[in-house]
This record gives sequence, C-alpha cells and structure tokens, in this order.
Amino acid sequence: MPTFRQDVEEIRRRAARKIEEGPVTESYGGDVKRTIEILNEALATEIVCVLRYMHHYFMATGVHGAAVRDEFKEHADSEREHADMIAERIQQLGGKPDYNPRTLLERSASQYIEGETLADMIREDLIAERTVIEIYQNMIRHFGSNDPTTRRMMEGILADEEEHASDLTDLLYIVEPSSGKTEGQDPGADPLKIGAA
Repeated sequence: MPTFRQDVEEIRRRAARKIEEGPVTESYGGDVKRTIEILNEALATEIVCVLRYMHHYFMATGVHGAAVRDEFKEHADSEREHADMIAERIQQLGGKPDYNPRTLLERSASQYIEGETLADMIREDLIAERTVIEIYQNMIRHFGSNDPTTRRMMEGILADEEEHASDLTDLLYIVEPSSGKTEGQDPGADPLKIGAA
C-alpha cells in the first residue's frame, strides 16, 4: 500500500513533467477547453452588463435620477470586477479571454437594451440580472466538484448578481411603486409589462 509520502513524490514527478500547464494538473476533473468556452460566455455577459449599466448611468434623469445613477455606477464597477476575475481564470487555465466586440452580444447571456424611462432602465437591468442568475446557477452545477476553483469564483459572482437583483427590485418599487409589489397581481400577467402603462 503506497504511503502518503510516495504519493507526494509521484505527484511532484507529474507536476514537473507538465510544468508549462500552470495550475491545470492531471487531477483537474473538467474539460479545460469547454470550461474556457463557458467562461468566455460569462466574460461577454459581464462586459455587456458593464456597457448597459454605464449607458443607464449617463442617461438616468428625473426625481430619482441621482440615486439610481449611483446604483447603476456601482453595479457597472462590480460587473467590471467580475469580468476581470473571469478573464484571469481563463488565462490561468491556458486560454485567451475573448474581448472581441464583434461577437460580444452573440456570446452574452445578457441583452443590451437601453430603455426609454428610468423605470424601463431598471426593469431591463433587473431582467438581465435575473437571467444571469439562472445561467450562472447552471454553470456552477456544471463545474461542480470537477473544477472547484472556477465553481467558487462563479458562486461569489452569483452572490453579487443576486444582491444586484435585490437592489434593482427595491429601486423599481421606489421609481414605479405599482411594479414592486406582486400581492394581488394577476398570475397570468406578463411580468415585462407590469407597471409599463
């Protein structure tokens, strides 16, 4: 029966043979190529979110405009940090972060919709956050125990996205009180049109 020390020596030999692969060791349980593809989709999503939030930041006006602007800017900064984390992980896995502007929207889980009013902007950002939350939950399940580093990174990003959705729900209720409550709401109503009279 091999001892722990013998296992360590064998692991060292394998690590030395493939030193150029950086943190990707033989025990990595995932498909590196597929992980990089998935992360490039997440990167595109975060970049599109930054662009949409910054557009909304500069276009926010009205009675609540200043407070909402600050929230848009805070969310844009957070999404930019997420993009940096994802790009760094792609590079660690031996991939190349894809910042090609021509294909951002094709690869993104989030749409770039500007919105006409402050409530429209908040609503579009909230829809985007809710979409991203579901997609990232699926990514986290995909990575599972095969890539715990990527999974933990995405779990941290997911927590931020859930906080953003909560913030936006509160803002939408402040800007458009009729859209923030679901009590007594027709269960068949289109949630994208609630409050958009």
